[in-house]
This record gives sequence, structure tokens and C-alpha cells, in this order.
Amino acid sequence: MKLRIIVTLKPGVLDPQGKAIHKALDGLGFAGVEDVRQGKLIELDVADDTDDATIDAMCRKLLANTVIENYRVERA
Repeated sequence: MKLRIIVTLKPGVLDPQGKAIHKALDGLGFAGVEDVRQGKLIELDVADDTDDATIDAMCRKLLANTVIENYRVERA
């Protein structure tokens, strides 16, 4: 089973990478971009019988820092 784990910063957490991307886009002449938040995408290929609790544990223990990040799981 293929999974996509999308990890994003929680609202209110400063995002210096997002600010740098925003500034670079503006410098390249791309007007109209009001804000940028940078995140990460992790693709996993797991056994078909992997249960939701195991997937959640992987995310909480390693793939996301739940103090400052949210995550969601998409099944491809």
C-alpha cells in the first residue's frame, strides 16, 4: 500500500523557509503571492495489512514533530 504523509507547520509557528521562498518569488517578479508555508511530503510503501495505529505511531514517533507540526495521511 502506498501512503503519502504530508507534514506542515502548525498555524502560528514561524516559517523562515517559507519566508525565504516568498522573498525569492517576489525577487523573480512573481507578484500576487501573499504568503508561503513550506512543508514536506513523505511517501511510504507499506504492507497492505499495516493498520492505522501503526501508521499513526510512525508519524508521531519519527516523521513529524507533533509539538510544531501537523500531519495527514493519504492513501494513494
